[in-house]
Amino acid sequence: MSNELIKIDGSYLEGGGQILRTACALSAITQKPCHIFNIRKQRSKPGLMPQHLLGVQCLTRLCDGKLEGDFLGSEEIKFYPQKIRPQNLKIKIETAGSITLILQTLILPALFAKENKTTKIAIDGGATDTFFSPTIDYFQYVFLKTLEKTGAKIEVNILQRGYYPKGGAKVEIIIQPFCSTERRAKQINFAERGELKKILVLSGASEFLKEKNIAERQIMGVREILGKLKLPLEEKAMYYRTQCPGSHICLIAEFEKTIIGADNLGKIEKRAEDVGKEAALELLKQVKTEAGLDKHMADQILPYMALSERKSSITVSEITNHCKTNIWVIEKFLSGKFEIKNNVIIWNPK
Repeated sequence: MSNELIKIDGSYLEGGGQILRTACALSAITQKPCHIFNIRKQRSKPGLMPQHLLGVQCLTRLCDGKLEGDFLGSEEIKFYPQKIRPQNLKIKIETAGSITLILQTLILPALFAKENKTTKIAIDGGATDTFFSPTIDYFQYVFLKTLEKTGAKIEVNILQRGYYPKGGAKVEIIIQPFCSTERRAKQINFAERGELKKILVLSGASEFLKEKNIAERQIMGVREILGKLKLPLEEKAMYYRTQCPGSHICLIAEFEKTIIGADNLGKIEKRAEDVGKEAALELLKQVKTEAGLDKHMADQILPYMALSERKSSITVSEITNHCKTNIWVIEKFLSGKFEIKNNVIIWNPK
C-alpha cells in the first residue's frame, strides 16, 4: 500500500457526495489512501451530512482502516484503508438519510473483497425512498440488475420502507464477492439494448395514503403518457406500513440486453397523477435516445468498467456532470483512460 495520499478536490465540477463515495470506495479497493477536501462545497449545506458520514465510517470498518475528520459538517477527511474484510455490518441511521447512497459507498468494495465470503449489511433507520437519491426500487431493479450482468451477486431484502422526514426503514443486503479466481467484473458492454420486452411500473405509498388511492393514481398518470403508445406495461400498486406519509414510483424498461429506469417521489400538494406522468415522460426521454443505459446508471457503472481491467464501452442517454466528475475521480486511482465520443463512453485500460 502506498503511503502517499491521493488528493481529491471535492468541489470539482459536480461537487457533490458522489466524489466522496467513489473516491473512498476506490481507495479501499486499491489500498491507496486519499485526502478529500472541499467536501460537497457546491451544496447549500457543505460538508458531511449524516448519510455521507455513516457511509465512510462503515467503509472504514469494512476495510479495517483509519479515518480522520469524520464528524458532521466536516469538509475534509483523510482515509487510510487496509485489507477489505467480509463481515456483518449493522448500521443505525437516526435520520431519513438515503439508504441507497450509503450502499453505493459499500457495495463496490465488498464485491472486491479478497476473501471469498459474503458481506452482510443490516440497516436500521433511514429512507428507502427520498429526495436527491435513487429509490430502492431503482436500486434493486435497475442498478443491481445491471450489475448482475457483470457477474455481481447481491441480494436485497426490504423489511420496511421509510420516507422523508422520519425514515425508519429496515433493509438487509447480502453481497457475494466476485469469484476468487477472477477478482474483477466481467467485460462491460452496454452499447446495444435490443428489443423492448416490457415496462414494469412499481407504484408504492404509505398506508397513511391508502384511502386516497395514491399508488393507483400514480399509475393512472403513467397510463396517460405510455398507454396511448401501446407499450407492454406490467403494473403493481403497493402500500407499506411506514412512520410517515410518502409515495414513490419507479418505471423499469426491460430490453433484451439492458435495463433503463426512471423514478419519482410524491410531494405535498402535488397530484399523484402528475408524479406518475413525470416519471413516464422521463422514461420516454431516456428511451428515445436509443442508448444502452439511462443518465443515472451511466455514472454509477463507470467504476465497474474501470475495475474490469478490460476495454469496455457503454452508450448513455446523456453525459451528465455526475458522469464527468466520476470519470475524473476514477482516473486518479486506476491505470487507464476514459474516452467520450458523443454519447459513447469507452474505458481503455493500460
